Parts: sequence; C-alpha cells; structure tokens
Amino acid sequence: MTLTFRCRPELAGKLPPPIPAVQGLPDWFKALPQRAFNDTSQVEGQTVKRCPPFIDAMTYGFLIPLPCDVKVNNGEFTWDFDMPVNTIDNFVRSPLAFHDSSQIKGTPFFQDDRFAIKFNNFWSIEAPPGYSVLFTHPVNRADLPFTTLTGLVDCDLYHDSLVHFPAHWHDIGFNGVLPKGTPIAQCVPVKRESWTLSVETLSDEDSRKLRAVSKAITLEEGVYRHQFRAGKR
Repeated sequence: MTLTFRCRPELAGKLPPPIPAVQGLPDWFKALPQRAFNDTSQVEGQTVKRCPPFIDAMTYGFLIPLPCDVKVNNGEFTWDFDMPVNTIDNFVRSPLAFHDSSQIKGTPFFQDDRFAIKFNNFWSIEAPPGYSVLFTHPVNRADLPFTTLTGLVDCDLYHDSLVHFPAHWHDIGFNGVLPKGTPIAQCVPVKRESWTLSVETLSDEDSRKLRAVSKAITLEEGVYRHQFRAGKR
C-alpha cells in the first residue's frame, strides 16, 4: 500500500520530505534503557522501550516535518523561509498561520488572549481507494511544546489540495528554536469500514484463555512480542 505525498516542483529538494515514523524516533527514546530498577516492587523491570504497543504506535504511519527553523521569543514566532514564487498557490508562503480563538471557544484548547497556531503543510496527500488518513500529534511526543489537533481526512477523494494542521501551543514558557525537521503531524492510513458494537460477558472458555495468557505474560518476558504481535512493515 502506498501513501503518496506530492509537492510543487519548485519546492522539490528544498522541503524536508515526509518520512516513515520509524525513522523519526526522538533522541530521548533512543537513549532510554530497556530495563530499570522498580522502587515499588524492588526488582528490575522493563521500560517502555520494551513495550510493543508503545513502540508500534510511535513507529506506525508517516511523519510530516517542519519545513524550517522557527524561533520563539516571548510568544513571538519568527522564521527565515525563502519560499519560491509559484504559479499554483501563492497564498501559502509561510510555515505557520493561525486560527482566531473564537474558532475553538468551548473546547479545552481555548484561551481568550491567544490564537491557535496552524502548521502549514506543503504536501498534497493521496491515499489508496477506500482509505482515509488520521492526522494526529506525533504519538507519545509530550516533549514537544505544542499539541497538534487530530483530524480524519478522506485522502482517497480529497488529494488535490492541502491539509494543514491546527495546533495548541501549550508551553507558553518556551523560548528557543523549534528546529527544521521537527515532526508536526503523524499520518496514519485507516481503511474505511462499517463497524458495529457487540458487548458480551466472558464464557468459561474465554476466562480460561484470559487466565492462561495473563499467567504467561507474568511469568515470561516477550510473550506478546513473540506470540501476538503482527508484522506492520
């Protein structure tokens, strides 16, 4: 399956391209030990670096990077981004825009005296027939000073325009540089299907299996990883 990203010809080679999320793991994750001493249980245990669901969520799909350095100083955003003149769309020329706070009034993201920022995206995105794309904040990246809002776009149909990424800048004390290449959104292809909900109680056989799997996970490391983890790449 292919998710196709296209940019204007004059931007080719000037924009950092989208990357598979597995290539965008942050330095803090790479530096994590796989095991650590647990003060509560007084034994050594595994860290999140050994947790397949945590890792799979971070490495699934694709990341869209910030196209240039953005400097932040006391709430003022500045950048040096030499966007070439083009004949397709001269409106989107900067890496950042904004939404008036009235557009998010009544949501947890609203603050009366602050705009919501918007990361401008310079890539059109085409999904295969029957697939939408979930655009969300880079998974488990609470270290970033912003939170990208989540949206679902039918990119098999809507691919001849651009999807931009509203975000809540939550770290108002941040002063410094948001570097070029910082992931601003994670793109997760989602197959559109009709789902129904079934709520049931565990049968005796279900309960037996639950006890067996729970016991195996308790007694042996790597049970989920070796027996229940599906290949994703």
